[in-house]
Amino acid sequence: MKTICVFGDSIAWGAWDKEKGGWVERLKVYLWEKDPDSEVYNLGISGNTTIDILKRFDGEAAARKPNIVIFATGLNDDIVKKSDGNHLVELDEFESNIKELIQKARSFTSNIIVLGLQRVDETKTTPIPWQKDYSYYNADIQEYDTKLQEIVKQENILYLSMFDLLSDGELEDGLHPNAQGHQKIFEKVKQFLQERQII
Repeated sequence: MKTICVFGDSIAWGAWDKEKGGWVERLKVYLWEKDPDSEVYNLGISGNTTIDILKRFDGEAAARKPNIVIFATGLNDDIVKKSDGNHLVELDEFESNIKELIQKARSFTSNIIVLGLQRVDETKTTPIPWQKDYSYYNADIQEYDTKLQEIVKQENILYLSMFDLLSDGELEDGLHPNAQGHQKIFEKVKQFLQERQII
């Protein structure tokens, strides 16, 4: 039986997919049809950073005992605050948090996948309309994504690049994918897991 836990933010949660509830929900339905005993837990919470996920990982993973863990986090860490010019989570703390999350996940499984960070449409994210003090910049996203790649290489776990997957037209508000965008993420994740015989 496959028990998959996806830890992430609003994109993992499924924001703006008005058709099927997001890429994780699409993965859940796909696996149910293939294996009715499979379990996919969407542990995405809007606004979460790696700090937030660290606080809740132990309890949520222990309750579900995953044999596959997917991390889809980091985009909120690299938010730039206009008020002070700092990131919500600075790069060195982000690195430390990701490494700690990987170690925690290893107590449950060796099947650990880290999704890379996706680009944004800066015309809509500098600043973001719902939080005028916050901005997302692609240069910062790439810096954090590069750090992710370095970490997964050191830790010898799987990484799936997402940066160039979606076009501006597939980003509902410049940040969150629309239904078409979530479908593309699902298809890429599904193919990645199938090719490695994880599902």
